[in-house]
Amino acid sequence: MAQLKRNMIELVKNPDEINKGGEPEFEKYWTPAFLPFEVTLEAVDLMAKLEELEDEGGEGIKSLFDLLIDFTANKAYGKQFTVNELKERLHAPDALGLLQSQLIFIAQGQQTDETKKFLAKKR
Repeated sequence: MAQLKRNMIELVKNPDEINKGGEPEFEKYWTPAFLPFEVTLEAVDLMAKLEELEDEGGEGIKSLFDLLIDFTANKAYGKQFTVNELKERLHAPDALGLLQSQLIFIAQGQQTDETKKFLAKKR
């Protein structure tokens, strides 16, 4: 059987423990094995909208994050986690780049090197 491309995202499992000095634990989530082309079309539309919002500054950036978070939780990962869980468990310094890479995966099929390496080990 042909291997379909997939992507992953890691969310922090124990943010409260980390803030008390504990070691971080991560939970990996995978995109569904099959994503319909309709999701790609939505991703392309979202990329165009994001370009418009980036030019707006402050409020546009907030809208950009909201759209990326909603798309990632509800479309790319098929509601395996909620929007609130994504907001609460995604490490802030990495958030924008990670969310953009999720969108790029859906729109263009580009996987991160980390994901490629992880999948290669599993096969």
